[in-house]
Formats: sequence, C-alpha cells, structure tokens
Amino acid sequence: MRTALVTGGAGFIGSALARHLVATGTRAVVLDALTYAASRESLASLADSPLYRFVQGDIADRALVGDLLAAERVDVVFHLAAETHVDRSIAGPAAFVQTNIVGTYQLLEAALDHWRRIGDGFRFHHVSTDEVHGDLPLEGAAAFNEESPYRPSSPYSASKAASDHLVAAWGRTYGLPATISSCSNNYGPWQSPDKLIPRIVANALSGKPLPVYGAGANVRDWLFVDDHARALDLIARRARPGARYAVGGRAERSNLQVVHALCGLLDRHAPRADGRSYLHQIQFVADRPGHDLRYAIDPGRIEGELGWRRALDFDAGLAATVAWYLANPAWWQGFDAAGHGLDALNAA
Repeated sequence: MRTALVTGGAGFIGSALARHLVATGTRAVVLDALTYAASRESLASLADSPLYRFVQGDIADRALVGDLLAAERVDVVFHLAAETHVDRSIAGPAAFVQTNIVGTYQLLEAALDHWRRIGDGFRFHHVSTDEVHGDLPLEGAAAFNEESPYRPSSPYSASKAASDHLVAAWGRTYGLPATISSCSNNYGPWQSPDKLIPRIVANALSGKPLPVYGAGANVRDWLFVDDHARALDLIARRARPGARYAVGGRAERSNLQVVHALCGLLDRHAPRADGRSYLHQIQFVADRPGHDLRYAIDPGRIEGELGWRRALDFDAGLAATVAWYLANPAWWQGFDAAGHGLDALNAA
C-alpha cells in the first residue's frame, strides 16, 4: 500500500485528491496550515477511514515535515500547498513568497533527506498552474504545453514559477525523483468562495452584484477538480522522474460566458422571487492590474502517454457544481461570515 503526503490537502484541489486517493486504496496523510481557503469540512467524509490522517502544520517547518515523512513511511509527496488568489497576491505578495517559494524549498529539503534514506520507489509531484506562462492572444494562438516559456504576470504566478524551477533544480542537481504538472482553472464542489464560480453563485443568491472585470472577455480553460485529481494520481504512479504534464479540460470560455452559464442554471434551479434573470445583477467593473487575456492548455501529452481523459465536459461539470452549491449554502455563507469574502476580490 502506498502512503501519500498531500500538502495543502484541506484546500480545494488537495481535498479532492485526498478523497480520490483513499477511495482507490492509497493511504493519505494530509498536511495543511488551515489558512482561510482551507477547510476540514472538505475532508469530513474521510474522518473514519483507516487510510486517512490529518496533521495541521506549515510546509516551511522542515523538522515537522521530515518527522512526518519518516514516521508515516511516505513514498509519494503531492505538493499542493500554496497561496493561490491573484488579487490577494497583488494586495499582499509577502505571503505568496513565503509559502510558495520558501515553503517549497523547505519541503524539498525534507523530501530529499527522506528519499536518500528510503531509496527507490519515492516520488515528489509538484502541482503548478498555467498562469506561470503569462497569457495568450484571445484568438489564433496555440494553447500552452509542457514546452511553453515562463512569462508570469502577477506575484502569484511569479511565486509559482519560482517553485517550479526549484523542483526542477532539485531533480537535476540532486537527483530527487520529481515530476511537475500545470493545470488550467479548476472548478467543482468545496471551492473557496473567493474564486469565480462559487463567488458568482454566492453573490447571485445573496442578491449582490455579479462583478465582472472589464468586458468579461478574458478566456480561461476549465477543468473539473475530480478529473484533475485522477490526473495527479496517474502522474505519480506512471510518469518518469523529471517528466512534466499539462492538464487541461479542453473547455475554453470567456469569463462572461461562464457568468452567463451560471445565471442560466440558477434561473432554472433557484429562480429569483421577482421572476427576473440573475443576468440583471451583472456589473462590469474596472479591470484587474496585469489581467492576463487568455489561458489555454493542450493536454495532448498526458492523454497520449498516460491515457488520461477528462470524464466531465464543462456543461455537465458546471451543472453538478451549481447543484452542490445550492445544496450546501452553509459553505459560502460561512466564508462570508468569517470575513473572507472581500469585496475587492469578488470580480470575475
């Protein structure tokens, strides 16, 4: 039986991965500092499983991580712990440098010591983002792939680019058997409500404006989170050390298209009392500084080499996501009540 350490495992993608690992017979040890975007609730279904353990802690605490790797006899690390919100990185970049760069360095050092003790069979998988590549023109350009150059635009993407380079360097210089994947925009249940899809749902149901940056023309590729979790597990099991994979959903949509689709689903399943469409709540606001025009990923390598395919197309995934948020209003209501739903961070 494998034992996996999932850093950031109480976050959105990390918790989906932890649930997938336990469901498929891997023991999952979750390490999370429980910052604002994390929640033990997303792991509640695992609470009674003998294949699950939760540890609260910081990846920058090398002694803690080293002890955990040894005590749990970890043979694969999935590194997802990160500060991730672009607007928050613009307002306060220091936390992004500390967690995404310094934290990754300390984790790599602990993993290197552990690998040198246990030998073959260990893997370190680092989860990155398409945002490290900057942006693409709205029309006519190929999607990002594993060979795309790095051109980060925000403090967030710059910190993730730095962490990618650290992982690659620890592989090349010290031989750490590491792999890297970059993903497009994830969506699904349990996502922090300062992200686009849950924020639009929460604002719509609360009668608040649905703020959209600029004209809403910026394009993103969307990936259902459970499909991403399957990809991460597959990479850790089958990829050669040093390999990189781009994981995307083949679902490019403009931000305004996503907001319109959400309004349509809410109009059908939770109509406003006055009978009007939620489209009337859309409000265009001043654009974000350095707002990238378009992200898109070509997942051809992971599809061809590892046989991965998305299971849900965007329409089906979005419908399932909205249904989950409608069934779990306490999730986004609790986020706002705790003061995390900052108005400055609500735009699409």
